[in-house]
Amino acid sequence: MTDRNKQIRWWLLLVVTAIALYLCWLMVKPFAGVLAWAAVLVIVFYPVHQRLVRKTKRPALSALISCVLVILTILVPVALVTIAVLREFSGAAQSLQSNLVVFLDPNSPLTGRVLGWLSRFVDVEQLRSPEQLLEWLKGMSGPIAGRTLGFLGGAVGVVVQIVFVVFTMYYLFRDGDRIFDVIRDALPLEKNQAEDILARTRDVVGASVYGLFSIAIIQGVLGGLAFWALGLPSAIVWCVVMIFLSLIPMLGAFIVWLPAAIYLFATGHYVKGILLVLWGTLVIGMIDNFLRPKLVGGRTKLHELLIFFAVLGGLQVFGVLGIVLGPVVLAITLALVDVFRAADRAAEA
Repeated sequence: MTDRNKQIRWWLLLVVTAIALYLCWLMVKPFAGVLAWAAVLVIVFYPVHQRLVRKTKRPALSALISCVLVILTILVPVALVTIAVLREFSGAAQSLQSNLVVFLDPNSPLTGRVLGWLSRFVDVEQLRSPEQLLEWLKGMSGPIAGRTLGFLGGAVGVVVQIVFVVFTMYYLFRDGDRIFDVIRDALPLEKNQAEDILARTRDVVGASVYGLFSIAIIQGVLGGLAFWALGLPSAIVWCVVMIFLSLIPMLGAFIVWLPAAIYLFATGHYVKGILLVLWGTLVIGMIDNFLRPKLVGGRTKLHELLIFFAVLGGLQVFGVLGIVLGPVVLAITLALVDVFRAADRAAEA
């Protein structure tokens, strides 16, 4: 066989392989979210699974136990919180609407002067209109609800996706070491470079879940307890909102509790307002400063500004899972850039 024929056959093989890979992607694409959720959960719980394997000496049984632990630790609490939030959401929307009307009252001793100054530049009467507020609430909640329904696909879709996630997790737990070796060998990199990229991915996922989620949950729960103790409405809903905001660097729970404190001052509840400010500043705020260096530290090896845009961009591209996948994609990209830079330095040397 001539060199030309070999070259033609090689290009044909390359084209056929590319087409086959594209068809495989089309088949896997509907389940990309399931695979991503399963992979993240497996990475988080894999140290526990390894301990189970060492004790039971049976990878299949350990994988089954690990799946049960994930269900009891994450899926069941998330389902219960989701049900509670959905029950309170309609009341929270009505409460927010009525509170905004009170807050925008021109006779308020705290906000009246500010509203008088704002009336020179904007139509404050339109801001006080209940119909306009309702339209804004619908406009803000519409994309969020649409994205959520698009991801979940209704109650039946939730059950089906959870079953798929657990089913996938079982095999990822059971064959995790072999899958890791296959991925490492499949990467067109040196062994140490591939292991470095995979290690960075594991560290970013671990830091995002163990660190960011732990801090966010603690801050959100503390904020929700403060709302409940002070008699503010829809404490569970605002607890979840504070958890979500605390996951995003440079934002945080103060975006919720600070306006709530201002509302308490505006409505004459000065003692409650002072208590909420003190609790938010000295307790909720200090939790982040105290725990973040210990739980997150330098594991991500990413600047906070980069993480901020990675999280926001990840939310836009991947939905809720983007909180984890955004920094992961960024970390992998920077690792690949480091590989190219190392190759350039080696070529120069």
